[in-house]
Amino acid sequence: MFPLSGPVAGFSPALIAAIAAGYLIGSIPFGLVLTRMAGLGDIRRIGSGNIGATNVLRTGNKSLAAATLLLDVGKGALVVLVVSRNWGFVGLMDAGLFAGLATVLGHNFPVWLQFRGGKGVATTMGVLLGSLFPVGAVACGAWLLTAAVFRYSSLAALVALTAAPVYAAWIGATPVALAAGALTLLSIFTHRANIERLIQGQEPKIGGGKTGT
Repeated sequence: MFPLSGPVAGFSPALIAAIAAGYLIGSIPFGLVLTRMAGLGDIRRIGSGNIGATNVLRTGNKSLAAATLLLDVGKGALVVLVVSRNWGFVGLMDAGLFAGLATVLGHNFPVWLQFRGGKGVATTMGVLLGSLFPVGAVACGAWLLTAAVFRYSSLAALVALTAAPVYAAWIGATPVALAAGALTLLSIFTHRANIERLIQGQEPKIGGGKTGT
């Protein structure tokens, strides 16, 4: 990575390249790659057709789903940590947050898959954990609690990603709150079909149907 010339930098060509790299890293479809390597075929033809860990779990391979989850979380955290370490702030925003946003966009709209990717929940969690660990931990805790009580992966994601900017704002982490808020809006967009099914009472629960997240 290119070194930061000072504690506050602008959008230099090197930083723009790093953000673009974040998008490309985010667009690596680990769920698709792992299921193909395991001989399970194209994950996009299974269950909901999503490339994320929840749909990989529908193959019945829990280890593969766990690996997908860790890799999707990891790519979000890694990009944020590397870019933050090398560039610091762009104006009032940590450069890592810009790269993190790009990573989630890469996961949701990967160039390799005609821009049809996942819903970005795990990668968003990674971005939050990498940018400010307590905010990420609160989001993860909210997901686990909601999923345990209601058994809806999509509802857990929406609750978790709504809790993140609220908590970040409450502790005064304004840049993280703004980035988390943007990621929440993106998540609402990618979950719009799930929201409709939740309202209609047709959303499958975790471990249930095949058309959910």
